Amino acid sequence: MLSRMHNPARRFLSAAVPRGYGLKIGRASTSVVLPADSNQAQGIAQYAKDFIGGKFGDNIDPIVWERIEQFHTDSVLCGVSALALKTNAPTVLRNEALSYSDGNGATVFGSSVKCAPEKAICANASAVREWDSNGTVFGYNPNIPGHTAGEFGHNDFYPVVIAAAQVTGNVDGKTALKAMIAIDEIRGRLAEVFSLKSYKIDHVVHGAIASAAVYGALFESAPSLQSLFVTPRAVQAMRFMNGLNLFVGLLSDPPALKT
Repeated sequence: MLSRMHNPARRFLSAAVPRGYGLKIGRASTSVVLPADSNQAQGIAQYAKDFIGGKFGDNIDPIVWERIEQFHTDSVLCGVSALALKTNAPTVLRNEALSYSDGNGATVFGSSVKCAPEKAICANASAVREWDSNGTVFGYNPNIPGHTAGEFGHNDFYPVVIAAAQVTGNVDGKTALKAMIAIDEIRGRLAEVFSLKSYKIDHVVHGAIASAAVYGALFESAPSLQSLFVTPRAVQAMRFMNGLNLFVGLLSDPPALKT
């Protein structure tokens, strides 16, 4: 992913979850290992929070900041063009989102009206994805054993970060870009170690895992804070993470993912 391509950070997600693998964060000398029998969904969520929060420092290479801006701009132009030409799914989902008014929510492309954030995310991500022309990554790193699954994915998920920034009101531009890097980093490492396509599961699932972790991190829904969550949005976030945990737990049993 970004850090693998351009060596931006001294710590990165370097192994993932299926078939008894542990989860490593960082180079061999500075890695944090999440054992296969641990709650790895919680570990991914904590990694996202630590990455965005600066626990691993702020030593991301300039080229990565430049590249994430390019990727984001490219994704927005793909989405806006799909809506401009009135493609079906993006138009339907945008109209649906606008029917769910929420003064504390997020916006869809081409509107300043706030709507339910989950609807805005769905609409915007659908628009970005419509042409199948936005950025693509390929998860293959022969330098690390077990990292040659060769799954691919796309940067459809940046609207997750924008929605979280709009809802919380306390995410600045640099933090938003860093959160986008975190999404790409997590899904990129998952793509290296687990081939969803081999089981006829859509490759966007890796992006969904990364999105859930990063969205939660931007709301500070870290595992250590879950006991403090009492608001409806907090409960919704916890349910989101619990669902993520269930999914990650089933990665070693692909047929069960379809049930």
